[in-house]
Amino acid sequence: MEYKINDSTLNASLFIPFVNKIWPGDYDCDRTQEALSRTLNITAYDRKKLVGCLRILSDGCYFGTITELLVLPDYQHRGIGSRLLQLAKENTPTMLYFGAQPGMEAFYEKNGCKKSLQSYIIEKI
Repeated sequence: MEYKINDSTLNASLFIPFVNKIWPGDYDCDRTQEALSRTLNITAYDRKKLVGCLRILSDGCYFGTITELLVLPDYQHRGIGSRLLQLAKENTPTMLYFGAQPGMEAFYEKNGCKKSLQSYIIEKI
């Protein structure tokens, strides 16, 4: 497995087919590319196949959040998500706040994350 910090080769044409295997959707290529350019992208490749990605959005000083941690279903339970999370801890300029999908709390706690504030959302109208 090859891991890349701030993966400069990650682009929308690679990311969209990957994310569609986990969260199917109608993703816009240009908007996805813009989003990827605004985050620190930590990736995992099996040979040249993208199998995992963790994205960090940060102001570089006070706040950072993990926007998503994704691993292809066929590659889950192999330690890839744990390694991506460890690399995030080692390479973030700030403390990281994030929400967990229901049922994933034990994964984050196993990886040394502490339960913190309750999260809320404001949906775009």
